[in-house]
Amino acid sequence: MATVALTLFPAGRTLQVDPGVTILAAAHAAGVDIEATCGGRGRCTSCRVKFAAGIVPPPTIMDELQLGDALVREGYRLSCQCRVTDPITVHASPPVDDQSFQILGAERPSLPVRIDAGVTKTLVHVSLPTEEHHQTSDLEALLAVVGGTPSDCAPDVVRTLPQALREHGGEATVASFGSRILSVEPGDTHLLAFGLAVDVGTTSVVTSLMELASGEQLASVSSLNPQAVFGGDLMSRIAFAQFDAGNLRKLQTRIIGLLNQHIEQVCRDSGVLAKWIYKVAIVGNTCMHHMLLGIDPSYVGLAPYAPVMRHPLTLAARELYLKVNPEARVCLLPIVAGFVGADAVGVALATRMDESSEIRIAVDIGTNGEVLLGSREHLWACSAPAGPALEGAQIRHGMRAALGAIDRVSFDGRDLTLHTIGEAAAQGICGSGLIDAIAVLLDAGVIDWTGLIDLDHLDRLPLALAARVIKRGDERAVILARPGEHGATQELLLTQDDVRQVQLCKGAIASGAAMLQRIAGVPEDKVAELMLAGGFGNYLSIASAIRIGLIPAVPESKVRYVGNAALLGAQLALLSETERQHAEQIARRIEHVSLAAHPDFQDVFVDCMNFPRP
Repeated sequence: MATVALTLFPAGRTLQVDPGVTILAAAHAAGVDIEATCGGRGRCTSCRVKFAAGIVPPPTIMDELQLGDALVREGYRLSCQCRVTDPITVHASPPVDDQSFQILGAERPSLPVRIDAGVTKTLVHVSLPTEEHHQTSDLEALLAVVGGTPSDCAPDVVRTLPQALREHGGEATVASFGSRILSVEPGDTHLLAFGLAVDVGTTSVVTSLMELASGEQLASVSSLNPQAVFGGDLMSRIAFAQFDAGNLRKLQTRIIGLLNQHIEQVCRDSGVLAKWIYKVAIVGNTCMHHMLLGIDPSYVGLAPYAPVMRHPLTLAARELYLKVNPEARVCLLPIVAGFVGADAVGVALATRMDESSEIRIAVDIGTNGEVLLGSREHLWACSAPAGPALEGAQIRHGMRAALGAIDRVSFDGRDLTLHTIGEAAAQGICGSGLIDAIAVLLDAGVIDWTGLIDLDHLDRLPLALAARVIKRGDERAVILARPGEHGATQELLLTQDDVRQVQLCKGAIASGAAMLQRIAGVPEDKVAELMLAGGFGNYLSIASAIRIGLIPAVPESKVRYVGNAALLGAQLALLSETERQHAEQIARRIEHVSLAAHPDFQDVFVDCMNFPRP
């Protein structure tokens, strides 16, 4: 069968592809990244391309629904829907620079913790074999000083012994984790011991470098998860990897490649050598955990959503090809259930929920959100899969929290007032802006409690605001910015479908909290504190989140931002073996609530999709 030429810009590559393959599949197979937030199912606009040469195919129904008439007429198509049948040249949407995204990074742990990372470095003086005592070996001479057996020293470490022991006449530094010898280094390096804490999220990944003796954070780096090109949410990535070992390897390679980039950057920023990193603590949801380890997540995505493993795991860095000390211990915190992972355990560990005498709720708002409720008496947790809508997916003019994103919306009594990240020209709207916009439109009477954009009572609105409420064909929308307003180069809309997507998203999170409260018998007035965790939770307006019903209606004084609590939990496990063991105890104590299996969930979810009445 003759192949067809597909030229992709801005990559500037021409591929010879089989007729009938989609542009997206051809690009990914060739290693050209085109982001597909929805996993290539035609349910977002992230993979759109514009035809520059060749026959423009007729639009599919998904092209019409997602892109709209104007973009379709301009030659835009969804690359996941468009099949190559003739030679064509297309321009893919350029990726936004990771550095412009608002990703909540790492902070030094402020909780009282006894530092005991489990890594020790000891300066030793080894008596080398002589002619009089020749019936021995370098390894035996070393073990005579530090103790242990030959099995405690990996073959790769044994290979370094001749030079390490002789470079300084028998003076060397031994790094160990328990009885395991991690490294034998010539001379005195006993003060140089470092570790990494890593939060592998569905959308973003954060890595912090810490000195193990003092707990000081020396460097931190954050990036978008590069697996997102294969799907913005967990189910999309599971579908991509399902029963396909090759695709699973792609996902694993992507995340390990990013972690190695992070290692290189934090080492460069701090001046620390990678060989001095002896411990890595990692948290992440169940799917991220499995994909990092190269474990098939297929059955996590199928009822009854069982993980392959839940126990804490410690392995050598060389087994994951991480570019730190090859014998460094990589410690993955335990998992609770299929969609409640080690990140939730990290949140519970960092917030000390299991030690509290009062009932508290922690909500980790993200693509794969999680809700925890409880005290020292009992802990419950559930998954609240918000999906990628708050990251901009499936929103007409949605985008991640990057430069130019509308992140705050207010109403001055006459018209809408917008704020953009970096006060740059408006490019689209991100999650915090969406929540603000819907909250103010609810208060203004533009949106009713069912989520409908109301066209029947425009005469009650100020003229400027009423002029923004439109209906084109069958589509209802609110104009957030006209061309020229706030630097916008195109009209930016909040459509009726956008509101519905936010309702689905907030319904998942709100119903998760509501169900845990119902099961635990805890009404709002019995909740002592509501903690908002995660990158997104740290940026949203508490008042707006309560107004749209995203979080329980507790007094604002009881709501507290706790930052990237999952990463803080990883840092605690990195710096203290006691804390790492504590995390295992917490995971065993948490009772997982399967929402879908609960008889009341459907009614609760439908109720939570509606907005609170004024």
